[in-house]
This record gives sequence, C-alpha cells and structure tokens, in this order.
Amino acid sequence: MKLFREALIILILYIIGEVITAVTHVPIPGNIIAMILLFIALCLKIIKLEQINTISNFFLDHLAFFFLPAGVAVMNSFGLIKANIVQILIVCLVTTAVTMTITGLVVQAIANKMDKKKQKNLKEIK
Repeated sequence: MKLFREALIILILYIIGEVITAVTHVPIPGNIIAMILLFIALCLKIIKLEQINTISNFFLDHLAFFFLPAGVAVMNSFGLIKANIVQILIVCLVTTAVTMTITGLVVQAIANKMDKKKQKNLKEIK
C-alpha cells in the first residue's frame, strides 16, 4: 500500500504538470513542470521525502531502463543525424567548451570569495 501511495503522489504531480502545460500552452513539457512542482513541494515540506522515498529509489535504481525509448528514437533518426554530423559535432564541442569555461570561472570566483573570507577571519582572530 505504501508503494501505491508513493506512486500516486508522483502520478498526481505528473498530471498536474500536464494540465498546466495544456492550459497555459507554455513550451515546457508537463513532466518537467511536475519535477519543478515536486522540488517546490519538497522544499516547502508539503511533501516529505519519506512519503516518496521508496518509489524514488526504485526509479533511480532502474534509470537506465527509462532511457531506452530515447535511445531507440536516436537510432530511428540516424539518417538525419548522419546528414548533419558536422554541425552536431561543432555544436557539441562549442557548448562543451562554453560549459567548461563558465564552470571554471564560477568555481574560481567562489574559491576566491571563500579565500577572502578565510583571510578576513584570520585577521579578526589575530
């Protein structure tokens, strides 16, 4: 019964996400809206982690299974991918470089900020 209740919570959030997408016509899939709603509900403690823990662990344990449809769709689109492979590779390389650069800059800024805090705390101690 616990597993059913947990699955029902996830299903209700999914349905709410789909309804929001259908009513508002936002270009965001309903399942993404449902994940945002779940995140908000967990942060606001409307839903406690214990209420969805078992089903969440089940989904995480079987995550690879949920990527099968996406993999099949990619295989079905192989002709399209093959025709545009150069453009796809360029986009992948550029976005990877941009992501790595931005991540490095953010980490460096945070590290510098933390280092300044440590220096300030050491001066206050002395």
